Amino acid sequence: MTKSADTHCPYCALQCAMTLTSPAELTPASEPGSVPVPAESAALAAADAPLLKAPLLEVSGRDFPTNRGGLCRKGWTSATLLNHPGRVTEPLLKGADGVHHPIGWDQALALVSTAVKDTQARYGKDAVGVFGGGGLTNEKAYMLGKFARLALGTSRIDYNGRFCMSSAAAAGMRAFGLDRGLPFPLADLDSASTIMMLGSNVAETMPPFVQHLQGARDAGGLIVVDPRRSATAKFTADGGGLHLQPLPGTDLTLLLGLSHVIIHEGLADQDFLAARTTGYEAVVRSVNSFWPERVQSLTGVPAELIRETARRLADGAGKGGSYILTGRGVEQHVDGTDTATAAINLSLLLGLPGSRRSGYGTLTGQGNGQGGREHGQKADQLPGYRKITDPAARAHMAGVWGVPEETIPGPGLPAVQLLKSLGQPDGVRCLFVHASNIAVASPDANAVIAGLRSLDFLVVCDFFMSETAAEADLILPVLQWAEEEGTLTNLEGRVLRRRRALQPPAGARSELWIMARLAEALEAPSTYSEDPETVFEELRLASAGGHADYSGIDYAMLDRGEAAYWPYPAGSTGTPRLFLDTFAHAGGMAAMTPVTPRRRRTPDANPDPAAKTMTLITGRLLEHYQSGAQTRRVSELLASQPEAKMQIHPAAAAAMGITEGAFVSVANERGEVVCRAELSTAIRPETVFLPFHFPELESANRLTEAATDPISGMPEFKFNKVWVRAVATGLQNSVLQTSEAS
Repeated sequence: MTKSADTHCPYCALQCAMTLTSPAELTPASEPGSVPVPAESAALAAADAPLLKAPLLEVSGRDFPTNRGGLCRKGWTSATLLNHPGRVTEPLLKGADGVHHPIGWDQALALVSTAVKDTQARYGKDAVGVFGGGGLTNEKAYMLGKFARLALGTSRIDYNGRFCMSSAAAAGMRAFGLDRGLPFPLADLDSASTIMMLGSNVAETMPPFVQHLQGARDAGGLIVVDPRRSATAKFTADGGGLHLQPLPGTDLTLLLGLSHVIIHEGLADQDFLAARTTGYEAVVRSVNSFWPERVQSLTGVPAELIRETARRLADGAGKGGSYILTGRGVEQHVDGTDTATAAINLSLLLGLPGSRRSGYGTLTGQGNGQGGREHGQKADQLPGYRKITDPAARAHMAGVWGVPEETIPGPGLPAVQLLKSLGQPDGVRCLFVHASNIAVASPDANAVIAGLRSLDFLVVCDFFMSETAAEADLILPVLQWAEEEGTLTNLEGRVLRRRRALQPPAGARSELWIMARLAEALEAPSTYSEDPETVFEELRLASAGGHADYSGIDYAMLDRGEAAYWPYPAGSTGTPRLFLDTFAHAGGMAAMTPVTPRRRRTPDANPDPAAKTMTLITGRLLEHYQSGAQTRRVSELLASQPEAKMQIHPAAAAAMGITEGAFVSVANERGEVVCRAELSTAIRPETVFLPFHFPELESANRLTEAATDPISGMPEFKFNKVWVRAVATGLQNSVLQTSEAS
């Protein structure tokens, strides 16, 4: 008998709806080794979400507002990993021989609790750290923050969302008093006549998204800002819109130039500015020196194209609607918060935010990148998007958790600083890692790996032997997406149900179970449930009254398919569209903040006379996701993109004697990458591009700098100086042999 389960894709924040189908018989919920399930939840699962057989699972797209039945290659192949032979299915302890050996759960948990106690007895509470991830469910993200602060008693917790959303979040809080990636349903884009996208290549990162751009493209109003002629930028061809191709790192200058045109050509919405914003006059003064011709000299974007873009945005705002959307390409910089602020200022000048047919938004990347940053994983936040330094917030959480307020630690270190502290005298000596492959995904990855190796004890919760797990003293096997219950929050701020569809391997456990057992061993205050619905009920109480209020949402309404956009206070109907009447600042006004480009650090001089200094930008490929720890294990995806390639303009390549497919060295003071060259006119001549999905010699983050935005803590992923040269023939053969052997 065919069985099926409705769910959502495990990858990006689009959270495409899908159905898992199997002709297999039901797997009994009482199967030995299964994760304990409360009786009521087990009955519900048996009735409404039959458990399927992993080897026979098939994926099909399901109609939903974000994807409308479509899936990308990653979504179509997502079930492959549920029965992958490389799955970690029992705790693994690294022996003196450097090899990981299986141990039992009782021994594993005893080792962890002993390591925590010994470390903190020697070095203090903050010597234990936690690094989380935007792929965790809301329940696990919430409990991880609680576990860190109460069971471990440490302030040292942050997560990989610091690498991808923090600058946009800081800018949103600065301008609107509230951060939700898209403050409107994604389907609102369908009717827009103009959409400007900065630093986002959705055609490759979340392909089903592009159908929401079709209306603007048909109207000739799709505007893409990207140093590369990306797959998304190509949609502007044939009358579809405009492609602006600025020098890397000059997006802020370009946005100031667009604002200059809007102001000085009388295109600003003065009624909106007067009624709903503060700070307009200061912004006017700040952009006065950024006239189009000057901006052209700084960005490489023609002055007339700057004027045409500004006029098109203003025209769209007055007619069919205009939207400005930002992505990591303009945010992952040392001035990322200011750049996102400049984009928001531009949108406010045009009167876009708070409109029913226009708006500003930022595109969340990770599957639960939105929810993952709302409920306690960030170093400076408590659940509900509360500031950890706010006495009222601390008192609220102390009440929910049933602990004295002084028990809750203060703010910790943002991710880059946390990783820099690994193994240091006053830093973290014992680290927990959840849902993150920091050995590949972090800036200055060589330094991060050295930090991991200097720890006294490293615990990694994962379902595959990732590059970070390979460094661990102890690996704890956890559940994959189709094996667990929970909720996630997509890029629109819509809370979705994740439903358990199949049994996990006998030795795998949920992070909720792990944290509950460890909290018991550590004699932690408060309670730690392993049941996701029970945890969600506590999350509702914790979030009540906060910016990200989930108190009016429960599993029953989500199971009925009701749309639930936060904030959703108890007794309300949720908030699909934010800011229609008021912004979240006291007084209800949006705050415009003047910003200006800042000088970057001067990189070290090129020591290699055979190499040419270029600017490196990094990004994603269609076939892979994040560090590639999952997608590099899917044969169809790996066959399509088996290795990293450096994209370089043919003119630049010719000047260095680099040919298509030849090996190149890309290096700087932090490290070196050796990979093949891909010649393309889609990239600027002074720029090279590397994908960041690959490890070891192909790891782009060996080269990225751990310099950070002073407000958000976001690292400088998108602007790094490198030295590029052709690799000698003999070394090419050596690299090729090494690659084939691996």
